[in-house]
Amino acid sequence: MRSVFVFLLLITVASAQVFEQCAWARVLKANGMDGYGGVSLANWVCLTKHESNYNTKAKNRNTNGSTDFGIFQINSRWWCNDRIIHSANGCNIDCNVLLTDVTSAINCAKRIVTQQGIAAWYAWRKHCQGKDLTSYLSGCGL
Repeated sequence: MRSVFVFLLLITVASAQVFEQCAWARVLKANGMDGYGGVSLANWVCLTKHESNYNTKAKNRNTNGSTDFGIFQINSRWWCNDRIIHSANGCNIDCNVLLTDVTSAINCAKRIVTQQGIAAWYAWRKHCQGKDLTSYLSGCGL
C-alpha cells in the first residue's frame, strides 16, 4: 500500500502545476522540509500559498528586471539563471527548471533558507510571520 502512495505522489509531483494545499504539504514533508532550517511545515505551506498559490508554473516579473520563478518564487538575480539578467545563480540552476521540477525547487529553497533564513521571502514576512498557521495543515493528517 505504501508503494502505491509513493507512486501516486511521484506522479502528482511530476505532472503538477497547481497543488492542492494538503497534497503540497505532503510533498514538502516527504522532501524533508518539516523543520528544515528551523522552519515548520506550516510556515513552508503558508509561504508558498502567498508566493504562488501552490502553482509550480508561477512567474512574476519584477521592476528591477529580475523574475521570480516557480512555487517558491525564486529570484533570477540571486538564485537561478534566466539568461536575461546577470545572476549570482546561488542554486546553480536554470530558472526554467524551477517551473517543472519540484525537487529542484525544494532544494533551492533549502539553500536559500540555509543562507538567509525564511525571512528572505517577503510573502512569509507579510502573511505568515507571527501568525497562527494551524489552518495550513488542518485536515491534512500530518
